Amino acid sequence: MQFRAVIGVFLVGLGFCDVTVAQAPTFHAETHLVTLTFSARDGDGHFVDRLNSDDFSVYEDGVQQKVSLFSREAELPLTVGLLVDASPSQEKFIQQHLRDIQVFLNSILRPQDQAFSVCFGDRLRLVSDLTSNSTVVADGLTKFDKGSRDFPELEPDDTRSGGTAVYDAIFASVTEKLAASPGRRKALILFTDGEENSSAHDEIDAIAAAQGADALIYAIRYTQIKHHKLSADNRHGTTALHHISEQTGGRDFDALHVDLPQAFKQIGDELRSVYSIGYYSTNKAHDDTFRKVVIEPHTEGITIRAKAGYYAK
Repeated sequence: MQFRAVIGVFLVGLGFCDVTVAQAPTFHAETHLVTLTFSARDGDGHFVDRLNSDDFSVYEDGVQQKVSLFSREAELPLTVGLLVDASPSQEKFIQQHLRDIQVFLNSILRPQDQAFSVCFGDRLRLVSDLTSNSTVVADGLTKFDKGSRDFPELEPDDTRSGGTAVYDAIFASVTEKLAASPGRRKALILFTDGEENSSAHDEIDAIAAAQGADALIYAIRYTQIKHHKLSADNRHGTTALHHISEQTGGRDFDALHVDLPQAFKQIGDELRSVYSIGYYSTNKAHDDTFRKVVIEPHTEGITIRAKAGYYAK
């Protein structure tokens, strides 16, 4: 952001008024506001909801930053994207996806909140656009499951063929939907095994897009285990989903071995129990490098969850 100060000098003569604009230096000031959200829990796993800006310190690449903005807004409206893997490796889980998504929407969506859904394999189809009506979301997913493909595509790409574009689904959902939702808490919920073989964007692109939009990513992982052990693709997908969630301040869950209604409740509680902060980075360079951000609580026993940093675009 640039601010320009122009100083005018006005000379007033006797009997007439002559206005002259004197040459003055132009001053440019670069500001770099970094915003992020974080949640705090105590040693028993309970949310800590009484922090103020003096209860923690923020460091960027090891340099302490001065917090300029701070708030906790439990009622901030949500924009949530539901990304459903419809590739062959997830076919046996589609019906479970639909049931679990309905449970999730019923547990979290309020009239002021919005949700959209994307089904993806090698194509990214927007099966329901932003809406506060959970029935509209469920209907779109059901139509897709029954074979309808009459939905708009996000980031059409003819080079994808027969694969699974997890990273493209994240990137497009953030840049085309979440980034256009200012003043709202933003999150993506992935229903997938994380196996990736078709995206034009890579994992770093997906993470950077989410970090730039201050969007949390939660992964609900459905991994089909054959012969009682994980395949190489399984292990890669599991690791990728954990890393993406961790780097954006979210979490990942093994859908086949956790109480999903309880997991959905945790996600909902977390989205409504986060703090928002902002600071003007002391590093003014816009060099596309990654800046590591650490939020350090002053009280022992408090655990902070937040995105790992951001790219200085």
